[in-house]
Amino acid sequence: MITALDKRVNTILLKRGVISEDKSKEALGIAEKEQATFVDILLDRSYVNEMSLLGSLAAEVNIPPVSLDKIKPDDKLLESFSEERANYYQILPLSKIGNILTIVVANPFDVVKLDDIRLLTQSEIRLVLSTERAIREAVKRFYNPEEHDIKELIDEVGKNGLELTATETDEKLDLSAVTEEAGDSPVIKLLNTLLFRALREGASDIHIEPYEKKVRVRFRQDGILHEVFFPPRRLHNAIISRIKIMSGLDISERRIPQDGKFQMKFEGRRIDFRVGIVPTIHGERSNIRLLDSSTLVLTINDLGFEPEVLEAFKRAINASYGMVLVTGPTGSGKTTTLYCSIKEVYSPQDNLITVEDPVEYQLAGVIQVPVNVKQGMTFGAALRAILRQDPDIIMIGEMRDLETADIAVKAAITGHLVFSTLHTNDAISTITRLMDMGIDPFMVSSAVLIVANQRLLRRLCPHCKEPINFPREKLLSFGFKPEETDKLTLYRPVGCPHCLNGYKGRFAVYEALELDDEVRRLIIKGASVLEIREYAVKEKQMVTLRRAGLLAAARGNSSIDEVLRHTA
Repeated sequence: MITALDKRVNTILLKRGVISEDKSKEALGIAEKEQATFVDILLDRSYVNEMSLLGSLAAEVNIPPVSLDKIKPDDKLLESFSEERANYYQILPLSKIGNILTIVVANPFDVVKLDDIRLLTQSEIRLVLSTERAIREAVKRFYNPEEHDIKELIDEVGKNGLELTATETDEKLDLSAVTEEAGDSPVIKLLNTLLFRALREGASDIHIEPYEKKVRVRFRQDGILHEVFFPPRRLHNAIISRIKIMSGLDISERRIPQDGKFQMKFEGRRIDFRVGIVPTIHGERSNIRLLDSSTLVLTINDLGFEPEVLEAFKRAINASYGMVLVTGPTGSGKTTTLYCSIKEVYSPQDNLITVEDPVEYQLAGVIQVPVNVKQGMTFGAALRAILRQDPDIIMIGEMRDLETADIAVKAAITGHLVFSTLHTNDAISTITRLMDMGIDPFMVSSAVLIVANQRLLRRLCPHCKEPINFPREKLLSFGFKPEETDKLTLYRPVGCPHCLNGYKGRFAVYEALELDDEVRRLIIKGASVLEIREYAVKEKQMVTLRRAGLLAAARGNSSIDEVLRHTA
């Protein structure tokens, strides 16, 4: 049906020579036949482009055109002017300054509707021009951002040619077993696209968090959590059910925590996904850890050790027996350091066995034993079994209790090379932590070869980092030496299309305490952490974590703020 607006637009376009008589008649005929608007037909069939159309109408009625892709209406104004009202009047409210309300219209000739809006809002009206289609899409986008985000995510699957091909684990899944709420293909596409975006953007974790009236999805990128989008609350159970099915978990159980995993292929790489689901007061919360085996191409030389620390660490991992400990908080890259160490020392002549909870990456030629507490396979039980397998080198994912630590220490002093991790804040306090767990000081001093403590710093984006000047007094307060301050250049993050807030990727910084005879004597004597630290720093037996961070900042690898945030 041809409307009065269609006829008016047609007249203006013919008058200004934007469209020919033949094309005009053809477009009117198609609009009548398909029950579509004349303007939609013009744009769909490319008889005229949107810029020419709006330019002609704007010049005719003396109203400025606007691109709705480049503006954002005032949120409070949207709350006061309902979506139903915006759709009825075919307008979009933009802003209100004083008594002047700016609205986007497609039909500036409908004076009756414009008068209604004046009365309803008790405001003077300022008009800007767009098309009906653009206004419809903008109303959906701004009044229902959650729905729009989902549509964008699903559309992104097609645009980017996403093909997350499941490995054997996922191929066994019977997708018909999905519950009704999770069986809808948009939910599957939505989750696949989330996984795709997380991989593309270099995220290490996906957090799906339910609240009373919303669901929040966040990515952890370079160690920092960022909000990605907010899917509708009604889709939460469907998304969690899909995750459970992919991970081989019980979709009917929502009262207890569950852990699982699945694998997929992305751009030719095998990606492992480790899933943890825990019930909360508003539903189940899911964390998905992304483990990309391609990151294991690193060698020990690439990790970030200072030269003297690297030399000491290599001496320790190439010893015939003893214990090498890597420490730091959760998520500081300890496991990656251990894997790179294993790659450095492994040879077919050695029997190398690991016990891990869980096995994060599969290493060629290495026997890897997963912990299974429910079946009685604890770290301690696994270690006792491993020692009966004639091992040369043992890697223990983490020493969590006295039983595990005691077996590991005894193995280290009876001819085995043992790698393990502990959660401590610095290298020296690891010694006291072992003694606090119940290990005799003499056993600690005899078994431990080196303790490395590490942190992950965000790397400055090379495309946008900028030099920043600090007063000499400030540089000294950071910990730089007086002789280093003269020609020192530090950088700050800026932000550009290549990075996230000025940072791109992360790297490790290390402090390492190599135990010499004097350190062993201090341990047996019961010296405090401060005494051992004083000796280690004075005799250059240890480069502190702060010092390693400052050297990294001086090279332009990270910012001083990042160093201060992660080191004491």
